[in-house]
Amino acid sequence: MKQASKELFILNEPIIVLFRRDLRVFDNPALHSAANTGRPLICAYIWETEQNREMGAASKWWLYYSLQSLKSDLNKIDLNLTVRKGLTSQALDILIKQTGASSIYWNRRYEIENIETDTEIKSDLTKRGLSVKSFNANLLSEPWSIKTKTGNYYKVFTPYWREAKKHINTEPLPKPNSALSYHEILESLDLDSLNLLPKNSNWGNKIKPYWTVGSEGALNALSNFANGPIKNYEENRNRPDIDNGTSKLSPHLAFGEISPRQIWHFFKNDLQMADKYLTEIGWREFSYVLLYNNPKLADDNFKKKFNNFRWQKNNVLLDAWKTGNTGYPFVDAGMRQLWKTGWQHNRVRMVTASFLIKHLLIDWREGEKWFYNTLVDADPASNASGWQWVAGSGADASPYFRIFNPFSQGEKFDPDGEYIKKFIPELKNLPKKYIHRPWDAPTEILQKANVKLGSNYPKPVVEHKFARKRALQAYAALKSE
Repeated sequence: MKQASKELFILNEPIIVLFRRDLRVFDNPALHSAANTGRPLICAYIWETEQNREMGAASKWWLYYSLQSLKSDLNKIDLNLTVRKGLTSQALDILIKQTGASSIYWNRRYEIENIETDTEIKSDLTKRGLSVKSFNANLLSEPWSIKTKTGNYYKVFTPYWREAKKHINTEPLPKPNSALSYHEILESLDLDSLNLLPKNSNWGNKIKPYWTVGSEGALNALSNFANGPIKNYEENRNRPDIDNGTSKLSPHLAFGEISPRQIWHFFKNDLQMADKYLTEIGWREFSYVLLYNNPKLADDNFKKKFNNFRWQKNNVLLDAWKTGNTGYPFVDAGMRQLWKTGWQHNRVRMVTASFLIKHLLIDWREGEKWFYNTLVDADPASNASGWQWVAGSGADASPYFRIFNPFSQGEKFDPDGEYIKKFIPELKNLPKKYIHRPWDAPTEILQKANVKLGSNYPKPVVEHKFARKRALQAYAALKSE
């Protein structure tokens, strides 16, 4: 009788399911495992105040609507979302005392400060007799699982991805049909009290029409992409003038509204056709390997010799780059797209990053910070590794002598200038012959198009040939040291 009573008591003890960047009910191992116990569930999100690096403004905007979506999705399976704020350990302790929860389930995180936080919490709770279970939800392979033959982590993408593909489990978990919710109504913060939305509401309102935030939006984006654009992905993925050339799933992945396993499973019957796209998922995986093994990837050069690089400090040029006023139309269109939509096409990310680093010789960390603040898909691993890749300071990096030519890149990937015209309406009446180099246009053409260089559109802040020569000299000096 005593054993039966004890088992019954345990069955009635609630489980706290802690959500982080896994804001979905499909293929959520922590939620799935907890629901399968048959015990009451407390689904919680804690706005953590101990983070060393605060979430960027665009990411906060996305989080606000993603949490709204998650609350709705949980309600459909008879669960509620309890929102709290504070130090994670303290907020959890309060929730445990209020509910008598004896188990806490969460999906693992991979940034060093989060690993340390979760490790300390798990150790403390375990010592107090509580059960803590963690799961892999957001990567195909965890950062420590794919090793070289010598037992080290991979520092070059191609051999990493070749090995990683051998270990992919592509079967996603279903969402719980229903679950047993904790019987009492718990105090939950209103999302507005978290101050996630920008004070400049116009900025947030500009972004909103471009996105359907939440898991439903993610699944619809995946379905729409798979039912057509994926077939031409290899040709169109570099074309920012083609709206559906890419999946635009990156912010959904960043917040865990969809898992890479769901994406992989979606294409399981035609992996060859989707190979180029799935390789991009591989780059995301590889970025987490780099971040896990180099926790300060956003701050420290992966290649230490770059610590001696002679960066220029020029706030005027940095602001011109941020606001899309460099006088290089393809670059400016990208930076204005970022500000208007919270997102930037991947090809353009490489060009705009290269321009900041190599044309202006401004520290890659300045660009990483700006993207981290303004991208709705700001991912701590992908953002940092991407910037270091362009700078040449990272693992498997672009060679130092690769300097993207903003003119030829624009002419190749935006041949009719449609992308430029969309985000720089001042140039919309220029013939495509001059859209990438307005300063080459005859005076009468500029007048007819109402383009006033140095007035309603800036002249180039630096001359291309000079900038290229200067960058090569700077990198050559570093190489010789």
